[in-house]
Amino acid sequence: MANSDQITSRVPAAAYALCLCIGLVGANSLALGPIAPRVAESFASDVPAVMTASAAFGIGTAASALLLAGLIDRFGPGRMLRYALLAFLAALAASGVAPALPAFVGAQLLAGLAAGVALPAIYTLAALASPPGRESDTLGVVLFGWTLSMVAGVSLSAVIADLSGWRTVYGIVVIAGLAAVAGTSNLTAGGSAAGRAAPSPLSALHVPGIAPLLLACAAFMASFYGVYAYVGDHLHRVLGLPVSAAGLLALCYGLGFGATAFLDRWIDRLGPARLLPLFFAVVGCVYLLMSLVAGSYPALLAVVFCWGMANHAALNVLILRLAALDPSRRGAIMGLNSGVTYLALFVGTTAFGPLYARAGFAALGLTAVALMLTAALATVLTSRTAAAGNQPAE
Repeated sequence: MANSDQITSRVPAAAYALCLCIGLVGANSLALGPIAPRVAESFASDVPAVMTASAAFGIGTAASALLLAGLIDRFGPGRMLRYALLAFLAALAASGVAPALPAFVGAQLLAGLAAGVALPAIYTLAALASPPGRESDTLGVVLFGWTLSMVAGVSLSAVIADLSGWRTVYGIVVIAGLAAVAGTSNLTAGGSAAGRAAPSPLSALHVPGIAPLLLACAAFMASFYGVYAYVGDHLHRVLGLPVSAAGLLALCYGLGFGATAFLDRWIDRLGPARLLPLFFAVVGCVYLLMSLVAGSYPALLAVVFCWGMANHAALNVLILRLAALDPSRRGAIMGLNSGVTYLALFVGTTAFGPLYARAGFAALGLTAVALMLTAALATVLTSRTAAAGNQPAE
């Protein structure tokens, strides 16, 4: 009977609701890159200037995650997720009607402040909902939301931007977001006892083994957002393709991201600690291939599919490793993860921009290779630190 219960609860219903929430946040995080040329034309600006909105979103998310994510442990992840999603939708609506680029950047900053609470709440709920021994499977379903955002969100946004303008994209995302909010109504809203101070996510920096994992997270995410931010402009300006071509590329990434879900059950069996350095090394190899085939659209499509597969595996294992460090501080740890992730978004988009302008897209891939080597080495250090401190590596 116990085995039967474990099988039937393998994928909790909450995981699907959380998948929609990830898809909502992901649609905003990732959609701007492909439609940036259209946004730039609308505001009589250029793509690097428009991408400052993505950087603002990253800064807002990071600041909110570091300052407010501790409220998740106090008031409950379900309640905090619902409040954050409502604020997020309001910011997206403001983005869609922004009359000028500064207003658009400001709206994206507000969206980031809301996302900084929503994302750690989502990952905390995913960890709470996971049956023992099925953590990777459950998280894989939640992470499938990134696939939804790429396949149904980002790829369609590029087509919509070509057909009816980029503002329509934000209107559609707001409407879709109402479904995500409705899906959170049954998620737990429990928290700690009233009057207990909300722990700061920064307090989780003292958890053994967390520093190298956060370094790996920073390198991983800076490489992803730095490359992703400019691939749309590379296709449009350098290869002479329409904006919708970036939509097909995003579709390939999303399909690759989703295709890796079948590996999630093997991650639980083989152990996240030993797999994470390998997965980061594979991501680095993908970036190397991307820099080599930057001049060929068909080849880029194939490599981007592999990029999605490798990133799914690496992200799944990274979150599992972080969530397992200290279950009593899971909300704070996930807040640190989100804070570092979106600080990396800011660094990636701002630092890779001048490099892209001077040396082209291929140089971004080579820089990402160096970052992924850093991530792989950091995770090896994490395993050794855990062993030295008699901490479980898996």
